[in-house]
Amino acid sequence: MKRTWESFSNKELLVSPSLLAADFSNLESEIKRIEDAGADMLHLDIMDGHFVPNISFGPPVVSAIRKKTDIFFDTHLMLTNPAKYIEPFAKAGADLITFHVECDDDPDEVIALCRKFDLKVGMVIKPKTPAEALFPYLEKIDMILVMSVEPGFGGQSFMSEVLGKCRTLRNEITARNLPILLEIDGGIDAKTVIPSAQNGVNLMVAGTSVFRHPEGADKAIELLKSAQKDLVL
Repeated sequence: MKRTWESFSNKELLVSPSLLAADFSNLESEIKRIEDAGADMLHLDIMDGHFVPNISFGPPVVSAIRKKTDIFFDTHLMLTNPAKYIEPFAKAGADLITFHVECDDDPDEVIALCRKFDLKVGMVIKPKTPAEALFPYLEKIDMILVMSVEPGFGGQSFMSEVLGKCRTLRNEITARNLPILLEIDGGIDAKTVIPSAQNGVNLMVAGTSVFRHPEGADKAIELLKSAQKDLVL
């Protein structure tokens, strides 16, 4: 059964496996596998070959998999101009759009478009972007995503230097008493989930460590969620 946005808490450790690490020749069964394993969301990495040096997939693929699952779609737009793609992804079945503060479009315009199409909205920062870049938008968004690798390719190593930004953002979320989910993406596994949780991150994007875990997705998600005890708010 699909979890609604209202059922998610920023005090609960959540897992959003990244579809980019799945077997693309059998997406329906791959998605069912992580759903059965207890995934809370499905992370969709959308890359344009311009904002990042890679291309992934677009609205037709999102629309196709939407017909096969009702899991919450956590849709990460790594696009130079996300504004013109909000409507296509909304119509394809996205539930939440996250876009980069470093993009070329006006963030307020992108946020307004997401709201127009009844989407939840998040903002993303790359590893070198300061946490404070998001402060002006906190009251307007539902999620923050901190990249712990350079966006564009899966399988990179976790950059621990971003953890200070995570703590800064969690402290600001708490100080303003906001319900924002704090998400991290890049190199998350059973080891790196712990310092992430200790620095206030409650939503873990995990690709390779879930879809390709030698003991299966069930074990992978169980290990990630065991870090609930390490979550420091």
